[in-house]
Amino acid sequence: MSAAPGTGTGTGTGRPVTPVDPAELPRLRRRTSSVLIASQILGGLGVPVSIALTPALATEVSGTESLSGLASTAAVVGTALVSLPLAALMTARGRRPGLVLGYAIGAAGAALVVLAAAIRSFPLLMLGMAAFGAASSANLQARFAAADLAAPDHRARAISVVVWASTIGAVLGPNLSAPASRSFAGTSIPETAGPFLWAGAVFVLTGSLIAVFLRPDPLLTARALAGPEEHVRGGHSLRAGLAAVKAAPRARLALVTVAASHTSMVSIMVMTPVDLGHHGAGIQLIGLVISGHIAGMFAFSPVMGWLSDRLGRLSVIGLAAGLLSLAALLAGTAGPRHGQSALGLFLLGLGWSAGMVSGSALLTDSVPTRARAAVQGLSDLTMNTCAGVGGALAGLVMAEAGYGWLNAIGASLLLPMAVLALFTARRHPAVKN
Repeated sequence: MSAAPGTGTGTGTGRPVTPVDPAELPRLRRRTSSVLIASQILGGLGVPVSIALTPALATEVSGTESLSGLASTAAVVGTALVSLPLAALMTARGRRPGLVLGYAIGAAGAALVVLAAAIRSFPLLMLGMAAFGAASSANLQARFAAADLAAPDHRARAISVVVWASTIGAVLGPNLSAPASRSFAGTSIPETAGPFLWAGAVFVLTGSLIAVFLRPDPLLTARALAGPEEHVRGGHSLRAGLAAVKAAPRARLALVTVAASHTSMVSIMVMTPVDLGHHGAGIQLIGLVISGHIAGMFAFSPVMGWLSDRLGRLSVIGLAAGLLSLAALLAGTAGPRHGQSALGLFLLGLGWSAGMVSGSALLTDSVPTRARAAVQGLSDLTMNTCAGVGGALAGLVMAEAGYGWLNAIGASLLLPMAVLALFTARRHPAVKN
């Protein structure tokens, strides 16, 4: 720690940082957390309110159901592709401009989607959906911003509270799709595109909230407090982020944990409504099962954060592997037993939460402050790319081998994570795992 933390440029980028008295850190942490929670509630509301009608909109614009899934895929691809550019901006200039840009691109994408619907242009719809995915990337990056100023033994809890805030939007969003559509009845805007106009407005509001209130910037402040050793020339590049992961076994484990947990969850979850339908479940029951899954993902994240800080990151990574494996076993063997399917999907969400919170905290712990944003962007790129591939292949596996085999393959993805966690615990022990 430097003698006068927070003084000078403090970032390694030449950007001045307002001096921060360490005694003021508790207040600053609370302020930062409050702003990020509010942004997650808003940002988390913007995506689900429109995504629920994306397949219908794609069918309407393209004129065929065979292309209905491509719009959602474009959003996932956009989320992955924008992760590194946003991380590069955050690395150079801090969290605030990166998050604001992500929501701005998302708002522009929403406008393009509405325009595409009005003129019936499917290529423009794809472009708009890809840009729309930038808002999801900003939502994901916000969890890391919560950890920038957190004390090391409270990082997982700081991340988990921001993840928890997504619950509100995830639950309310789909239920607001219909009213958002009806609000444009009788206008030139197609009703299926109406929710995107509302989502764009929400993203503008979210970006404005961050631009005005996320001050001082948590990442730049954390670098200033870290001392001059964190201000090495060139230490903030994406190449330095890759080097940081290569040099840190625990960072590699964190990357594998986040990617494997997310890919396993997405691959199983996307085909569960289809399997439930094959076994006689109606739309209402399918909705209840998915709602329980979402509750498992977000509502219990503070518990996972507390466990990660108290028991250690590696212990909760092991818990994630166990929960996800049990979820795959229950869901894959449920057949017509809908209660068992519901329990399996709830545990699938709970296991995802354990892996996401503990993996994100371990990643932040394991790399120097100067490389955090770059490594975290790399993590989100890897996570979303793997999940996109997994989700795309899930339908093929379901068609050729069945839902049971899909769950077995999803569980097998966790094996490298579990093995690497055991290897890391033995070969690279820390004071707290």
